[in-house]
Amino acid sequence: MSLPNQPQHRHDHDHDHAKPGHDHTAAKRCGGDGTQSTATHEHTGADSLQTATACCGSRSSAAREVPAEFDGHGHGHAHGHGVDTCAASSAPAQVRLTERTSDDAQLSRFRIQAMDCPTEQTLIQDKLAKLPGVEQLEFNLINRILGVRHTLADTAAIESAIASLGMHAEPLADSDEGAAMGAIPRTPWWPLALSGVAALAAELLHFTGTAPEWLVALLALAAILGCGLGTYKKGWIALKNRNLNINALMSIAVTGAVLIGQWPEAAMVMVLFSVAELIEARSLDRARNAIGGLLQLSPDRATVQQPDGQWREVDVREVALEARVRVKPGERIGLDGQVLSGQSSVDQAPITGESLPVEKGVGDTLFAGTINQAGALEYRVTALAGQSTLARIIKAVEQAQGSRAPTQRFVDRFSRVYTPVVFALALAIAVLPPLFGGAAWFDWIYRALVLLVVACPCALVISTPVTIVSGLAAAARKGILIKGGVYLEGGRKLDILALDKTGTLTHGKPVQTDFQVLDPAFEHQAQALAASLGARSDHPVSRAIAQSGEQQGLPVQEVLQFEALGGRGVRGEIGGQRYHLGNHRLVEELGLCSPTLEASLDVLERQGKTVVLLLDERGPLALFAVADTLKPSSREAIAELHALGIKTLMLTGDNPHTAEAIAAQVGIDRAEGNLLPEDKLKAIEGLYAQGHRVGMVGDGINDAPALARAEIGFAMAAAGSDSAIETADVALMDDDLRKIPAFVRLSRQARAILVQNIVLALGIKAIFLAITFAGMATLWMAVFADMGVSLLVVFNGLRLLRR
Repeated sequence: MSLPNQPQHRHDHDHDHAKPGHDHTAAKRCGGDGTQSTATHEHTGADSLQTATACCGSRSSAAREVPAEFDGHGHGHAHGHGVDTCAASSAPAQVRLTERTSDDAQLSRFRIQAMDCPTEQTLIQDKLAKLPGVEQLEFNLINRILGVRHTLADTAAIESAIASLGMHAEPLADSDEGAAMGAIPRTPWWPLALSGVAALAAELLHFTGTAPEWLVALLALAAILGCGLGTYKKGWIALKNRNLNINALMSIAVTGAVLIGQWPEAAMVMVLFSVAELIEARSLDRARNAIGGLLQLSPDRATVQQPDGQWREVDVREVALEARVRVKPGERIGLDGQVLSGQSSVDQAPITGESLPVEKGVGDTLFAGTINQAGALEYRVTALAGQSTLARIIKAVEQAQGSRAPTQRFVDRFSRVYTPVVFALALAIAVLPPLFGGAAWFDWIYRALVLLVVACPCALVISTPVTIVSGLAAAARKGILIKGGVYLEGGRKLDILALDKTGTLTHGKPVQTDFQVLDPAFEHQAQALAASLGARSDHPVSRAIAQSGEQQGLPVQEVLQFEALGGRGVRGEIGGQRYHLGNHRLVEELGLCSPTLEASLDVLERQGKTVVLLLDERGPLALFAVADTLKPSSREAIAELHALGIKTLMLTGDNPHTAEAIAAQVGIDRAEGNLLPEDKLKAIEGLYAQGHRVGMVGDGINDAPALARAEIGFAMAAAGSDSAIETADVALMDDDLRKIPAFVRLSRQARAILVQNIVLALGIKAIFLAITFAGMATLWMAVFADMGVSLLVVFNGLRLLRR
């Protein structure tokens, strides 16, 4: 059940869950040799110049077709993420400033600690666009890295231009690009807390009239200076560069409120804006920490054979191609390679997401970051440290995070035009009638002041964060951790949800699912014998059989002359009789296979189960099947998603038989198996190319690129990896998939309240603007209207807490 004309991928590894002592060879016996045709995926990206007044989102798309039922939803819109306070226009990850790139152009990279949001990105882009010789810019906001392709003799002019924006550009060598960013200074929280207390005190004293106005002004001024100096600095730089971004608009609004004596309002607006900036900074830190978690998967050193035959530990970055590397049991594999000697089981879950370890022997492929479990291996290095599968996953996460354009909020787009126009109109009202009409200066200045108070975007500024915070709090009560308001708003747009299998739809822990007696004489002994043998092994399949026996209260019998049979199973003597517990290969080696047994094995293996048999020297005694089990909530969650109009797609590293079986059980629309992390990422991009809004659910590091690339990434927090949780935008704290449809419903409710608040705020302001022009409004009426609207939108936003 693959996608129509879907390109296939050669992964050079088995997805048949082969285990030490239990080599599961169903794929080979069924005619599948694990070989798939290769295909080239073309990625396209929009290279376009974006100005401060135009928004242009781009996503790379893969030449990949999607299911027919996924067609017909083409929305023709750009998909992206963003942060509320950084909603100014931003450029795509790559911005071409010239029509052609010179052959002698060079790429210089800089780390800019102050470049952490699209506001700074736009300033840098506009500044460098005016610099002769600069041809293309590459922005990586996650790592705060700027790439500049240019024909300049040196980078002094680039560094000087960036310095004029109040930022410092630190040149990076090529070897430093993927290095850790080091400690990034965080803004201390206590000045913001004190500013908030001062602003609230000013508001309370002003409202009650229990203190002189000078004390109210002093408290408000302290609040503004305590948290708003950085905003004023950024706003001034933006104005100097003719860029009316959010910092410039906030500076103008706060200054206008101060000039007309609205000190408490000015202070509250600045405090709210500063809180939003702090939330943004923490959100970006999570993404950076996610990449750091990926880097920690790979060990720093590897044991490499030297030219004289000796073995020595060296830095993995110094290991050359074709080098011979040794890895002990329990160690992480440092580099991609091909096994030269030895046999072991390897936990590939960090890379492929497979639920059970995979048996590895001579000629098999190893991935950096996976864990060697049973035996020692020696392998030939096939990729340098910076080009390993794990390194590509890390790069994919960075690119997926960096390519997500910020959501262009209506409030910001409106305020970029509304606020300057109203300020210009107020100035005209104050000056033009007295100059050219002989009107009284005081009357018209007073009308201008009223207009400024009415025009203050305080209600608009407050309406969004109050509603979002209420929604985030309501979600937290349900065990849904949402990492930003943009994801709460974006949930309503999802029309396809992609899901990983292991740990997401299933528990991620193998259990015994089937037991069949093959020799009636052993009907009452077989399970106890198998459990006794399995208890001596640490293999997941053996442990599942042993745990099943323990749950039934079966006695564990003494096993003598126990022996592990590499790639086949185990054997030992119980009560003076030798027994084997092994896979199909062991049965064939012992010459005990039959057509009837083959048919039974094939039925179970096509259900995605791992089959082992208990044997004595005469023949098979019993058959056991082990598989991962579905979570009870999975089927109900998928049904609720379908009821909300969201289609579902499974993306898993397990074999296609398992994927199709699980998809059928839970009612998922489509399933794809044998996928590496980069394949899951391409599947997500392929859906984006069709104009869909795609969510992704996963729990492993192998899901991180797809989680980062998706419109919204959902992580299973209880059992998921730290990197998956940090990379995802929404974490389900108890791994209950039914929380995703609850999240979608909450998102739709939040959107409705946001629209209500915006209409309410702008509608009342429009009425008072008309009254102001007619000369019927007073300053007290304006203050009452402004504060009244603010209170209305706050109370309306708080309604989400009761849902």
